[in-house]
Amino acid sequence: MNRSSELFRKAQKYLPGGVNSPVRAFKSVNRDPLFIASGAGSKIRDVDGNEYIDYVGSWGPLILGHAHPEVVEYLQSVTESGTSFGAPTELEILIAEKIVQMVPSVEMVRMVNSGTEATMSAIRLARGFTGRDKIIKFEGCYHGHGDSFLIKAGSGALTFGEPNSPGVPAALAKETLTAGFNDLDSVERLFESFKNQIAAVIVEPIAGNMGVIPPADGFLQGLRDLCTQNGALLIFDEVMTGFRVHAGGAQSLYNVQPDLTTMGKVIGGGLPAAAYGGKREIMEMVSPAGAVYQAGTLSGNPLAMAAGLKTLEIISRPGFFEKLNKKANWFFSELAHYVENQNFPLSLNYVNSMGCLFFKPGEVRNFNEATQSDTELFARYFGGMLDKGIYLAPSQFEAMFISAAHSEEDLQNTLHAGREVLEKLFK
Repeated sequence: MNRSSELFRKAQKYLPGGVNSPVRAFKSVNRDPLFIASGAGSKIRDVDGNEYIDYVGSWGPLILGHAHPEVVEYLQSVTESGTSFGAPTELEILIAEKIVQMVPSVEMVRMVNSGTEATMSAIRLARGFTGRDKIIKFEGCYHGHGDSFLIKAGSGALTFGEPNSPGVPAALAKETLTAGFNDLDSVERLFESFKNQIAAVIVEPIAGNMGVIPPADGFLQGLRDLCTQNGALLIFDEVMTGFRVHAGGAQSLYNVQPDLTTMGKVIGGGLPAAAYGGKREIMEMVSPAGAVYQAGTLSGNPLAMAAGLKTLEIISRPGFFEKLNKKANWFFSELAHYVENQNFPLSLNYVNSMGCLFFKPGEVRNFNEATQSDTELFARYFGGMLDKGIYLAPSQFEAMFISAAHSEEDLQNTLHAGREVLEKLFK
């Protein structure tokens, strides 16, 4: 038994399922998880000494790669002055100022510790601002593990949601309405059926938790128009896409401005940090400026602020995104051409540096089409790639991330490995 498997057996004695977040357990790919010892640039090394080209990147935050020298140096200098004070520091102002400069719809921001905390807080704020209780979310979009989000769709487009996790009160689930991603008609029907009751629509502008699914033409602008017409707030969950697909997030890429934005992952540079922000008149309802309560002992702690600020400074430099997107789009287009030429029953979706290879033929535009993927075949693909030193997300329904640290050699080696694995699966 290797060291990773030994540690996993031990972890299961003390941690539920042996992990602190479910997908890390590798259950959907029929393997024991890797335990990671170190990372540098585009590579990670497990406790058994195996090295992998990493396309998980801590699930998206590491747009600069692992242990970027400038981030590490700045983090070390801040650490020497103390790790947490529970009091204001200048770093909080500096990163807030940077976010406001980068994200077009954000005039004020509140720092928190996780994407889940950001989305929960944004929903509470939307309800407080509008005086309404119901929200609309989209089937297949993930907004963290808050009670309001762990809801499955009812039997029809206009039925109330039901909890899809024990512990979520049915009464709260009834305040969450579920629409179809890329289906504006389903949203319009909900607004018609629940007039003056809907506080907000929350959406991943690029769905990244049912694989990568871009918005259809006009979908985001249609949501903007429907929310404006019905007095509801539009919330973009940019925890994954913020500072990833564009310096200003997906809202800049698609030129649609929400009322509130939730941010995470890249914003912390690999440390636990997230935020929600938006128009001043809305954000000034947050305590202590207003009556909508939200607090956190470690919110804005100097270590996370330092790592996040340095990361945002680096990705704001001229040419950063042009270079990253050029190599990412080259990689994904090469993979797409190969799959198409071989006539494999696969579908590839990507937006700049995030992508997903679906194990199904035909387009993937929504949750229903994503779930038609052959997850057992994906598990075999994952295992084959891992054996060749390529570390992908251990789930068909997660994104692949390319970082600034990935070299041309990394990408060429990954394409070569992918061809070998796919040909073994299909031929």
